[in-house]
Amino acid sequence: MRETADGRSYKNGCEVQERQLDEICRSLGEDHPETLTAMLDLADCLWAQGRLIAARKLEEQVVEGRRRLLGNLDEARQLQEQVVSGRRTLFGDTNLETLRAINNLAGTISAQGDFTRARELLVSVLATTCREYGEQHPDSLTTMSNLAAILWQEGDRAEAYALQQQVVEMRSRLQGEDDPATRAAAAVIEMMERDPGY
Repeated sequence: MRETADGRSYKNGCEVQERQLDEICRSLGEDHPETLTAMLDLADCLWAQGRLIAARKLEEQVVEGRRRLLGNLDEARQLQEQVVSGRRTLFGDTNLETLRAINNLAGTISAQGDFTRARELLVSVLATTCREYGEQHPDSLTTMSNLAAILWQEGDRAEAYALQQQVVEMRSRLQGEDDPATRAAAAVIEMMERDPGY
């Protein structure tokens, strides 16, 4: 099992975050800002594992929760822009925490229908992540998958499919075909093949 920089396995890291999310949700409710933050942290962990479908569902829940909490996506976007700004100040432009926050912001911008801006952000994050951490880093592969989803939504199906295939091939080579992250990436390819509106 692969490990994070501090030695925790991805699986164990996600299990801890799942427990924390359950506890916060029980005590504060589903739409509390701390619950939504914990949900986003779990989604980040799931993305790192390659569990794209589960991560995307959580991120959609966060967007919906913030929409209910804040009234609309514009306010959710402003909040995430503040998170990006704060992480840049604390960690710098190339830190994984900052890059993950930008990735999340791109998801909200995409939910607003601004695929062009979301794509620009993801292209920038991908370039930085590949340069600083390598193309085969889990965050690089996650960003590639996110970018493939945006390209698909924009109608650039061929490029999206090719990029997602690249993710599957790299994950398969690095982690094996039976790894959960590889299977999740392959499941996205299957959805693309089955559903032209994915």
